[in-house]
Amino acid sequence: MSEPIWNEFLTERDKTVFGDAGYGARQGFGKKPALLVIDVNYAFCGERSEPILESIKTWRNSCGEDAWVSLPYLRKLIDSAHEKGLPVIYTTGVRRQDNWDSGSWSWKNSRSTEKPKVTSNRDGNDIMDEIAPAPQDIVIHKQKPSGFFGTNMLSYLMLLGCDSVIVTGTTTSGCVRATVLDAFSNNLRVSIAEEGCFDRSQASHAINLCDMNAKYADVVKSDEVIDFFETLPDGLFVLPTAR
Repeated sequence: MSEPIWNEFLTERDKTVFGDAGYGARQGFGKKPALLVIDVNYAFCGERSEPILESIKTWRNSCGEDAWVSLPYLRKLIDSAHEKGLPVIYTTGVRRQDNWDSGSWSWKNSRSTEKPKVTSNRDGNDIMDEIAPAPQDIVIHKQKPSGFFGTNMLSYLMLLGCDSVIVTGTTTSGCVRATVLDAFSNNLRVSIAEEGCFDRSQASHAINLCDMNAKYADVVKSDEVIDFFETLPDGLFVLPTAR
């Protein structure tokens, strides 16, 4: 078995602390999961696979080529969830035209008022075509990192009868982590599909996976999630029929 992605960033002391303190125990999947796809849109992926230092010239929040590495894994996870009739819930951002409602987002980024220099008519909040929602999928629009903050996420999960979530998307250190913590705080079982997550900082990606795996969620390979989906009975959920 390969070592966790975060091991290269940890000292031997850190590894010993996690082990001796009992962190990182496996909690396991729930019985009625929803697949969450956090903010996989053009603002975070760009319009093509290219090195991040090129992509951020146009899309300042882009995660560059790492986003495009994750897209095929996300497609497989979404297809597997669809085949089993499981809920797939997407999040993406929403803003006024004048950007007034960006609020605190504008305080920590010097390019926050900048419009993307794109030649197409793509809105940065458009979900990527490669993983576009199906009619039965749910799309939640949010303004802050967590998919739960100021949204109907929890009420929809309750309506569906979910006891757990599989989290994917971006950024691992930001909106994914915030969503994971809120899911954990609401006593949902949380798993993270490792290859389905990405970040603009590779170190932040690895270390945040480490920290979430230690305390809040199981970080698992995408294939393990798909294998788990295949064990579930059909007809677990009553899903919407159209968006």
